[in-house]
Amino acid sequence: MKEQLEEIRHKAIQHIREAEGLKALQDIRVSILGKKGSITSVLRGMGKLSKEERPVIGEIANEVRNVITDALEQKVKELEQIALDKKLQAEAIDVTLPGRPVPTGGPHLLRKIIEEIEDLFIGMGFEIKEGPIVETDYYNFEALNLPQNHPARDMQDSFYITNDLLLRTHTSPMQARTMREYKGEKAVKMICPGIVYRRDNDDATHSHQFTQIEGLYVDKNVRMSDLKGILDVFAKKLFGEDREIRLRPSFFPFTEPSVEMDISCKVCGGDGCSVCKQTGWIEILGAGMVHPRVLEMAGYDPKVYSGFAFGMGPERIAMLKYGVQDIRQFYLNDKRFLTQYHQA
Repeated sequence: MKEQLEEIRHKAIQHIREAEGLKALQDIRVSILGKKGSITSVLRGMGKLSKEERPVIGEIANEVRNVITDALEQKVKELEQIALDKKLQAEAIDVTLPGRPVPTGGPHLLRKIIEEIEDLFIGMGFEIKEGPIVETDYYNFEALNLPQNHPARDMQDSFYITNDLLLRTHTSPMQARTMREYKGEKAVKMICPGIVYRRDNDDATHSHQFTQIEGLYVDKNVRMSDLKGILDVFAKKLFGEDREIRLRPSFFPFTEPSVEMDISCKVCGGDGCSVCKQTGWIEILGAGMVHPRVLEMAGYDPKVYSGFAFGMGPERIAMLKYGVQDIRQFYLNDKRFLTQYHQA
């Protein structure tokens, strides 16, 4: 029996050394050390041995089992290392090769325009305010002198969520909210940029979702000349020092008097061309003196306080400044368009 165990050990070590894979090692383990393995088969004959021989054979069997187990574990480590070396060799990186350039992103053209406008007005003492996109009917319309059934509401076809909630049609509600927050006790000098929504058919110049920047200045002795001066600075800083502005009478329910502001066409210099439709001027924003009724509803005494408000669309400004022909380009995520203006 001792000779049988030694024979098993010798053959097992030889087979382990010749094994070329983990499956072959598992087969060897089962055939020798398993419940039906060769060592177990030999040990079944121990009943025929004398009491003196049994412990000797048992010790030899344990020694053979340990030697085979150690050899199996060592072979597993060798095979795993070989596999790892092959994988590392296959995945080797030649660090001497030039690196691949990683494309970098940049600010969206609209974001750049908005930040440029924000910086400009911050420099003139305005603060930035942000308001909710889902707005109440009161702040979106009534607080801005647009009561229920007012015909001017038709100018802003709206997305209603409930009878009292809607997606804001302009960022002007934040003007009313800010004045109410100040309780008619201090001056207001703010702009509010943000996304607005109106039910409109999307085409080259219209979108159901777009951005707006509204501005408000309320204090004692604020005059129309102050409004014109600030708008003149805005136009020259954004479009060039040679730009001229003009104010034309218009109508907005929340301002009185109301005006539209035009800038001189940068293409023709005011002489008239296809861009400005031969007029020499391009409309850019609406403005006016805050309606006394709006001041009253916000808690300000219109006999003491006065102010002006203005509203502009960053998409229109970007289209005029950079020659973009289709407003939909701002929202299509076309990388060719987006990267075109990184250095603009």
